[in-house]
Amino acid sequence: MKVPLRIAILECDTPLDGTRAKYGGYGGVFKALLSRAADALEDPDISSKNAFEFSIYDVVNKQEYPDLENIDAVLLTGSKHNSFDDHPWILKLMDFVKMVLQQDRVRMIGVCFGHQIIGRASGVKVGRSDDGWEISVLPVQLTEKGKELFGQDTLNIHQMHRDIVFEYPKEVEKLGASPRCLVQGMYVKGKFITIQGHPEFNDEIVSEILRNRNAQGIFDDVQYKEAMDRVKNPHDGIAVAKGFLRFLLED
Repeated sequence: MKVPLRIAILECDTPLDGTRAKYGGYGGVFKALLSRAADALEDPDISSKNAFEFSIYDVVNKQEYPDLENIDAVLLTGSKHNSFDDHPWILKLMDFVKMVLQQDRVRMIGVCFGHQIIGRASGVKVGRSDDGWEISVLPVQLTEKGKELFGQDTLNIHQMHRDIVFEYPKEVEKLGASPRCLVQGMYVKGKFITIQGHPEFNDEIVSEILRNRNAQGIFDDVQYKEAMDRVKNPHDGIAVAKGFLRFLLED
């Protein structure tokens, strides 16, 4: 795949007020991440100035979708919604993902909810984990393929989930695991790459979510404090995003 990469970002949720004011939406968050990753690749032919043509689609409220002929890749964002629900917009998203899986040119990136949707569309179980939430910066143990794609031996990444993909679809290469989530990433060459964590998150975004969910009673005070204690720890979002770009650029 050659630059500019025509990436359609499917927004599966709306961020909280602070994040929305700064980035406009999760599409803006991912544009910022991928632009930083393009500059960090140290490839003389690729930079944030020439690497991308972004388009953004609201698949929840407007249920908009791109024409595959006009794009090279699809990125599915995270979401507060459950990937295993059968709301009409989720079923429509599932149909779209299955359509993309059936062709061989347009590639997909899935993050958190997007990772789970791609797993579900590939025929494996997704649902609520018995082990509870993973939140804030946590370690992921990488496989050899994960180390190759992300360019490092270890990975620390922001998490914000209690839903998981329970097993790997056929032909998928494993990218990593954690004690509470054995399917932290999936890869099929030329088809898709997914990750359960949030490379696009930073301490500001996660702190806003933590405060909001603590106020709602979703996270108790102990969970909230433990997560806030880790929220500014170094994380490898750029390394993961560079892996996304390597996947899109590989022959």
